[in-house]
Amino acid sequence: MLAIETLRQVPLFSKLADERLQWLLDQGVEVWREPGEIHRYEGDPADHVFVLLEGQIRITQKVGNQDILLAMYESKTLFGELPVLMGQTHFWATGRAVTRSHILELPNQVFWEMLSSCTCVMTAILRTMAERLQSVQTISQHREKLVALGTLAAGLAHELNNPASACRRAVGQLRQTRQVLQPLTVKLNQKEMTCDQKAFVAKLQQDALAKLSEGIARARTAARLDPLTQSDREDEVMQWLEAHNVGNSWKLAPTLVTAGLDIEWLENVKKNVGELLVGNVLTWTEITLQEWGLLDELDHCTTRISTLVDAVKDYSYMDRAPLQEINVHEGIESTLTILNHKLKQSHVVITREYDCEVPLISAYGRELNQVWTNLIDNAIDAIHGQEGQIWIRTSCESDFLLVEIADNGSGIPPEVQSHLFEPFFTTKGVGKGTGLGLHIVYGIVVGQHQGDIRVFSQPGDTRFQVRLPMNLSS
Repeated sequence: MLAIETLRQVPLFSKLADERLQWLLDQGVEVWREPGEIHRYEGDPADHVFVLLEGQIRITQKVGNQDILLAMYESKTLFGELPVLMGQTHFWATGRAVTRSHILELPNQVFWEMLSSCTCVMTAILRTMAERLQSVQTISQHREKLVALGTLAAGLAHELNNPASACRRAVGQLRQTRQVLQPLTVKLNQKEMTCDQKAFVAKLQQDALAKLSEGIARARTAARLDPLTQSDREDEVMQWLEAHNVGNSWKLAPTLVTAGLDIEWLENVKKNVGELLVGNVLTWTEITLQEWGLLDELDHCTTRISTLVDAVKDYSYMDRAPLQEINVHEGIESTLTILNHKLKQSHVVITREYDCEVPLISAYGRELNQVWTNLIDNAIDAIHGQEGQIWIRTSCESDFLLVEIADNGSGIPPEVQSHLFEPFFTTKGVGKGTGLGLHIVYGIVVGQHQGDIRVFSQPGDTRFQVRLPMNLSS
């Protein structure tokens, strides 16, 4: 039987009268937890608060596949009060006994009655609650940022790997091409050619490379040949090459057609260099085109890598002052570049509706990019992996800049919309969200930038509206 003096040793209850302590004992339930035993699971109903009389309790939160330590409670301590005081219906963390623990469980109604009737207890609990909430938020916010950073880093690594792998492949092919091209050039120079033939071959190379560059440009603007037309033209070129005894016609034809070279061009080459030299000249031209194409691929891939690096620098506002004049569109674009891998995986279409007259604003660029990252990332998740659309709109409203991020996902139920920006509130399943992403967004927009954030949602139309002052004083 639990004695009154045992309960009085808890500092929170040290000033309570004996009859009040006895009332707590009568209303509470004693439980024991062995080392390693779970006391309450994350997601269990928050219908009790607990007094740890003996032992040690470890509080953790599930994030992905990891259990993140939020707090460690020693004996003679009240715990589990945060969800109750904040109106939460479920625990957002798991409590596990580290040592054999003796716990008094108090129903919520008993806890509230104790607060209303005992001023000293209420004062102490509220002071402790503020300290614990700040500590838990700090830990969770750091973890939230690390998780977000890890997700972005993984996507960015994938985006960088594609052009890097293409560069490595192009370099290997370029080495092979050089090994063939150099002896072929020497062999061609040893052929007996007239001055006019030599001049024609020199000009032929320039013309072929020019046509190849045009073909590459067309391909990147989606004006490339359709596969059937490409195949038909390759067959025509291959037949011409075989009819004129040109070796490796199957290898030469695709390169020549890609460069935009046709039968008329081939006939012109034969006319100017003769039947005996046409094979060597065309083979030398095809190898030259291959080399040029590989160099162009290297240039394209390294440009892509450079673009990604620039996007990271812009996203983090590296080497820039914290508060400065920024272009919101640039921040959003760098965020989209960072999230590009997830966007492609989710088959999400981004529609930009930017007001070109939006001016520069005074803001903390790095922090604002966290806002865009959270809102766009949540919009992607709201679409649930199905093909969907996200709209990003900007406009001016008097002295404020409006940024709206909308999606056509399933929407947010009306009963939870008012809780979205509360700490630890999440609509995601247990272990899939800390409930701090939107809380951090709220702090950046409202607290740091003196702005405003609102949400409007119904099935097929969810809109987060962020209003930022044009001028922010430091």
